[in-house]
Amino acid sequence: MIKQNQFGTTPDMVIEEIDDHGLKRIMAIDDRGLYLTSPEKVGRRVADVNRYGVSRMEFKVILESLGYDTEAIFEQNRHRVKAEEGYTVPEKKVNPIKASKRGG
Repeated sequence: MIKQNQFGTTPDMVIEEIDDHGLKRIMAIDDRGLYLTSPEKVGRRVADVNRYGVSRMEFKVILESLGYDTEAIFEQNRHRVKAEEGYTVPEKKVNPIKASKRGG
């Protein structure tokens, strides 16, 4: 199982090393989907700008132009993604005054 790293890319998030027209890149997965990063970013204890600074749609276009089926790859590796234990998505806070005015 992949231990979720909030900002960086860990070695167990790596799916495959790919050749993007002569540029060595790493295809990785997290809870938001597939993304591409450089080998230097893997295993470091710093944020990976490729994980959060680039649109996932851009990665999808690149991967599909290289002949990868992004939907199938994501489904085949989805079981590897695991959120940190104890991590929960915070619920949206409801303002009771506004809710009472809406009738809810």
